[in-house]
Amino acid sequence: MDKEAIADLIDEKHTKLINWLKQQPDESWTTGPKGKWTTGQHALHLLQSIKPLNNALSMPKFLLRYKFGTANRAVRNYDAITQRYQERLEQAKGKTYKGSQNMKIPPLSDKSYILNRLQTESKKLQYKTKKMSDKHLDNLILPHPLMGKMPVREIIMWTAHHVAHHNETLRMKYQL
Repeated sequence: MDKEAIADLIDEKHTKLINWLKQQPDESWTTGPKGKWTTGQHALHLLQSIKPLNNALSMPKFLLRYKFGTANRAVRNYDAITQRYQERLEQAKGKTYKGSQNMKIPPLSDKSYILNRLQTESKKLQYKTKKMSDKHLDNLILPHPLMGKMPVREIIMWTAHHVAHHNETLRMKYQL
């Protein structure tokens, strides 16, 4: 998938999610199905997921290469990444990334801030994706807590899928 298509996908998935979250009743922000996250926790989790990626992509490329190395394989396509993620989720048996374990429920007063930050981080990622060279997108790697080391292009595509995955979960289990 080329840079423009990836940036468009990031925009599409985040816009769809944020619009859906804005339409939900306030009580769903702080109350979810029994034993499941609230909509606020889903939004916070996605924010916690995209911020480190944007921070890493702001670092000098030589530091990323030094710290994490370079790819030793070809970049997978979007469908392969999403399939691999679903397999890894099944293997994880409901375990959550340590940064999102025991997550506090964000108060309703933080809803606007979290949604604005999520939208801002999405725009940053789109910009960084378009500006990064294809060589760096394909050769530099970053660690993913569930998927292991991935080329930057893959982890950005995964980010779009991650948002879509949570949006689908929310629509299925939290529908008005």
